[in-house]
Amino acid sequence: MVFPVASGGAATGGPAGCTYAAVVARASGADVLTALREVRFSGWVAPPEAGWVIAVAASGAGTVACGRRGVVGVGEWLAARLAEPVLAIRVVADRQLLLAVWTDREEVGRYVSDPSYGLDDDTLPEALGAEHAAAFAAACGHPDAGDDLAKLLGDELDPDSVIESERLGDVLRLLGLPSWLVAVSSLPRDVPTGPRADELTRLGAGATGFRGRVRGRAAEVVRRRRPPPPALVDFPRGGGIDPGLL
Repeated sequence: MVFPVASGGAATGGPAGCTYAAVVARASGADVLTALREVRFSGWVAPPEAGWVIAVAASGAGTVACGRRGVVGVGEWLAARLAEPVLAIRVVADRQLLLAVWTDREEVGRYVSDPSYGLDDDTLPEALGAEHAAAFAAACGHPDAGDDLAKLLGDELDPDSVIESERLGDVLRLLGLPSWLVAVSSLPRDVPTGPRADELTRLGAGATGFRGRVRGRAAEVVRRRRPPPPALVDFPRGGGIDPGLL
């Protein structure tokens, strides 16, 4: 299995960052586990906290469930089976934050902090989806946080001094979600400020224990060759604009 680990993929001159991902659902632990087993999810599921269940993906940016599902695909799967809010959260090398939110089985919207990260083209670096902030906040039961969240998501961070995990920490605070999510790169050990390793349910391709370890390793061999589809497409691009028209 691939664990979320420190990555050297930060911008040149900036701090090294981590890649990790999780699905957060306001539901019972039993309902979340049942759905994750069905989709053959690989990762760790934490006990419910303040009404939320967090499932940390074994691969931050890779395929972690059947059907070439990454964390966004798993979030969509859970949302189709639960009537409660579901969030998919992904941080890539601490240079890109992705959020996708569903409620009442319908997608609210998606956000990416820097669509250009990791692409060698003319994709613009401006945040995409910050206009969904009010809907995100309402879905999580904190509608009064909409304005502050919109400002936070729309801010352009200095990659030489600020990482996306810091932005995510503020997002979690505004939405009333467990703050230890930003420390999950420590798995499979205890999570700082969060649950102990023995409090987590570890799934390997939907199974636990020895069977899960065997199934998880076998699934990972295949999943590494079959990455998930992009979470967002058709980003705004800057090429082809005549400077004289600006």
